[in-house]
Amino acid sequence: MSYLGRSGLRQDHGGGRVLELTPNLTRDLVAFDAPLTDPLAFREAISALHELVFDEATVTPTGKRAYQVSQAGEVRHEQASDQRRRAAGRGESAQPGRVSAELQRDYRDARHRYWSSRRELNQWLQRENRLLWRQRMPYDPVMTVADDALLFECFSADESSYGCLTVDRQACFGVASNAQPGTTNVDYSWDLYNDFQALRTYRETRFHLNPAGFHGASSGHESLREEQVELPGSWLRGFMQLQAAMGLPMRRVPLSVSSVYSLFAFLKRHRAKHGPRALRFELADGKAPRMVLEPWEQPIESPGTTYQGPHVEPVRIWGRRRLLALARLLPLAGGVDVYLLGTGLPSFWVVRLGSMRLTLGLSGWTTNDGTRGSAAQMLMPPTAPADRVVTEIAAALGQCRVASLADLMRKTYTSALDTAAALNQLALRGQVMFDLHADGYRWRQALPQPLTNCELGPPHPELEAARQILRQRQLQIVSQDAAPRGGLVIVGKAEGRACEARVSGDGIVKKAKCGCGWHRRFGIRNGPCRHIQALRDFVWINDQVATGNWYRDRLRWAGKS
Repeated sequence: MSYLGRSGLRQDHGGGRVLELTPNLTRDLVAFDAPLTDPLAFREAISALHELVFDEATVTPTGKRAYQVSQAGEVRHEQASDQRRRAAGRGESAQPGRVSAELQRDYRDARHRYWSSRRELNQWLQRENRLLWRQRMPYDPVMTVADDALLFECFSADESSYGCLTVDRQACFGVASNAQPGTTNVDYSWDLYNDFQALRTYRETRFHLNPAGFHGASSGHESLREEQVELPGSWLRGFMQLQAAMGLPMRRVPLSVSSVYSLFAFLKRHRAKHGPRALRFELADGKAPRMVLEPWEQPIESPGTTYQGPHVEPVRIWGRRRLLALARLLPLAGGVDVYLLGTGLPSFWVVRLGSMRLTLGLSGWTTNDGTRGSAAQMLMPPTAPADRVVTEIAAALGQCRVASLADLMRKTYTSALDTAAALNQLALRGQVMFDLHADGYRWRQALPQPLTNCELGPPHPELEAARQILRQRQLQIVSQDAAPRGGLVIVGKAEGRACEARVSGDGIVKKAKCGCGWHRRFGIRNGPCRHIQALRDFVWINDQVATGNWYRDRLRWAGKS
C-alpha cells in the first residue's frame, strides 16, 4: 500500500464539504469527482458497511453470566474431586490411555481463559487505541469506479462476512468530472468513519477520489505512507470463495422490511441457550416466504412478497446474529432479497435502498468454513476450464467491464458450462465479481495481480482424497434409492469401508454413516469425509448429473430452467 495523505472530510472554499478519499498509489490510476445528492442515505449505508467488517460475532458475557460461569466451574471442580476421593477409597487407579476428568476440566478452563483474554484485549483496544484496533481489518476497502456505479467492498477480519455497497452514479451523484474507471484501495481510518457521521443534507458534499498523488508523489514526500500488508491465506481463500459462490445460480427469496424488522427484534430480545440455532426458510411456490427461528420454532411471515420457484425441503442457515449489522438500514430500505445456495452454505442478503444496494454475504457458519469444510467447494464446477477459455472470457469482460452470462457466451462462442466455469475461476482469482441485483458480472480486480494456486492453497485434504478414490476406482455402489422426502439414499463401499449417505435434492449430504476417523470426530459438520464424498460424487456427478450438465443442474435447483 502507498498513500499520499489521509482520507477525510475537508472544508470547501465555497462553504461546502469535500469527502476526499485517498487511493492506493501502487494500483492503476482511478479518479472520480462529483457532488453527492443524497448524503443521508450514503452515510447510513457506508456506516452499515463499516459495522459488517468490525462486528464481533462473539458474545461478551455480562457480570451475572460471568458469575454463573464461575460458579459452574467450581461445581465441576468439586464433583471431580469427590470422584477422585471415592476412586482412591476403592483402590482404583486411572486406566492407561484414558484422559482423566481432571485433565479435561483443566483443558476447558485454560481454553475459556484464552478466549476471555482475547475478548478483553479486543475491547481494550477498541476503547484505548482505535488505530491499532483498526489494523485488525487486514485489507483496506476496495473501491471500484464503473461507468454506471461506484462499489465499495470489504471482507471481515474473522473471515465470515462480506459486504458490498453499490451506489448508482446517475441517481446519487451530480455531473462527474475527471472520472477514470478502475479499481483501487482507499485509505480507511476511524477518523474517516467519524467524518461519515458528519454528512448532512442541508450542505453540499462533494465526493472526491483524489488522483493528484499519482502525479505529485515522490519517495521523499513527507505525507507519503508506504505499508506492507501480509494477508492471511485463509482470509484470501474465504474472500475469493464467497465471491465465487455469489456467481452460482441461487434461489431468490424476497422479504418485506417488516418481516426483517420482526426477525431482528426477536433476535435482540432472545438468545438461544441450546441448539439448534438455525434460521429456517420454508418456501412454497406462489406463497409468502416463511422464516422459522430455531430452537423456539418462532415463525415469521413476509407479507406482501411472494416466492416464485420450485418447492423444496427447508433451507437452514447459521450465524444469524451477524444480520443485526443491517438494522440501521431498515428505515431507508425498500425491501430485502435473500439468495440461498442450500443448507449450511453461504447466503447473500441484498438491502434495496433506492439508488443504493448493500449486499451482505455470510459464510455457512459464524466460524467460517470456507477454508476448512468442503461444502461450498462441492458446488463448484467439477472440472477446471481450459486456459484458452479463461483468457477469452477475461479479455471480453475486461473490454466491456460489465456483462451477463448470455452476453459473454455470444462474444466468445462458448457454452454455458464453459463460460460459467471460466467465470468461477476468474472470481477465485479476484478478477471478477457478480452483481446480484443486475444479474451480471463485473470486471473488478480485488488485488493488484491475479491470485494463483500458491496463494489460494491446495483444496481441502478430504476433497482431494475423494477425487483420488474416484480416479483409482476404489468404490463400489451397493444400492441407491429415492429418499422419502426427495434426494437419494446411497449405500456402498469406498476404500473397503462400508458407508451410507442421504443426499438432498441440491446435492448436499444431509446424513451419513462411516467408520473412518474423520467421520467419528466431526460427522458432517466440517464437511463429509472422503468416503462419503466419493460415494456421493460417483452417483451424483457421473450417473445423474453428467459433468456437462453441472450448470444445468444448479439452474434447475434455483428454479431458473
